[in-house]
Amino acid sequence: MNIDTVAKKFDVTKDTLRYWERVGILPTVKRNQSGYREYSKYDMNWIFYIKALRHAGMTIEALIEFVKLYRDDHLNTDVRKSLLIEQRQDLVDKVAAINQTLNYLNYKIDHYEDHTLKYEQEKLSYEEEN
Repeated sequence: MNIDTVAKKFDVTKDTLRYWERVGILPTVKRNQSGYREYSKYDMNWIFYIKALRHAGMTIEALIEFVKLYRDDHLNTDVRKSLLIEQRQDLVDKVAAINQTLNYLNYKIDHYEDHTLKYEQEKLSYEEEN
């Protein structure tokens, strides 16, 4: 698959794909006779994996480290696993914070009329005193 098709398929820009390849989180993509990138299923699996980790909040720097560990030594699985566990915990914490905010907004929406009515009554009361 060419870069246009892959970019659309994974909803990333062509520049992003080139960048990921340049910094080493995406393996070097083979080129056709014209010099254009030809993405294989293996390459697309890496793109899917990178996107998943980016959506989980993993930084480019952490991804570079993770991929380097993966490529350098397949025996360092404990280190890679700990990076994934750490990233999962960060994501769990973010989800908890989002849920807390969502609960607060739901409360404000559910009781919106009560708060508005009290404010209007206070405002009217204040205006009557002047």
